[in-house]
Amino acid sequence: MKGVASAPGAGTVLNALATHTGAAFGIDVETTATVKLDGDIDTVDGVIAAAPDGDTRLIERCVELTTDRFGDGEGGTVRTESEVPMAAGLKSSSAAANAAILATLAALNVEVVDPTGERELAGEHHETAADEITALDACRIGVEAARDVGVTITGAFDDAAASMVGGVVVTDNDSDTLLARSTREWGVLVWTPPERAYSADADVERCEDIAEMAALVEELALDRRFGEAMTVNGLAYSAALGFSTDPAVEAMPHAAGVSLSGTGPSVVAVGGGDSLAPVRAQWAARDGQLIETTTRTHGARIQ
Repeated sequence: MKGVASAPGAGTVLNALATHTGAAFGIDVETTATVKLDGDIDTVDGVIAAAPDGDTRLIERCVELTTDRFGDGEGGTVRTESEVPMAAGLKSSSAAANAAILATLAALNVEVVDPTGERELAGEHHETAADEITALDACRIGVEAARDVGVTITGAFDDAAASMVGGVVVTDNDSDTLLARSTREWGVLVWTPPERAYSADADVERCEDIAEMAALVEELALDRRFGEAMTVNGLAYSAALGFSTDPAVEAMPHAAGVSLSGTGPSVVAVGGGDSLAPVRAQWAARDGQLIETTTRTHGARIQ
């Protein structure tokens, strides 16, 4: 009983902390999970390849919830390997959760249907069989696991959905509902400074002070003006969370949109063609890591 699956990270259009409506887009950096189940044991042991002493509660809980629902509570092991930097605002937790869930489903021979969420978004009712699940419902298992272990404040359904179904999504994080989905083919540039920031440590009260700006970003996102939405979001949340806006201002003349990603510290810029080349040159002069990739129009996948 073995399964392997991968899920992409994501960048932020609208951080959900202020209003609980969020928007995010998949990016082409992946986390891969390998799950091995054993019906003779009932515990799950996790390993994060890049951080042997890292917190494995999330990926373990994902396996537990999935085997409780579709199996007989089997235990086993889950191991993740990732291109997504941890605690950098690039949705590493959502990617790990999605990959762990899909790998567990694969080990249990459960089929994943409606991979882009389009049928759910259209209001089409799909009666799933006992051995199948929609991609968004699989994603919701990860959101439940994240809430159970306390690695998220809002549940991060926006981040999880962007990773699971790809494209650009807008979500209601109180009801875990997909409000809109589009696709954009952008180049993506990410600058991650040396410091790290954990979502669960974010100052929620400060973020609630910018709720009016977040509501404006929501309007822009639902109007599919994603680049403008990103930029307004980034300026507002950088101010609320105490991050410099200098990297974003450097990118603004060249990018379609630029934002603080998640609760930081990464800054992500998107654009077409070679428009991000000047941004790359400026950000490369800064301390930290530079990732150059693209958006993902498809999401997580079983291998």
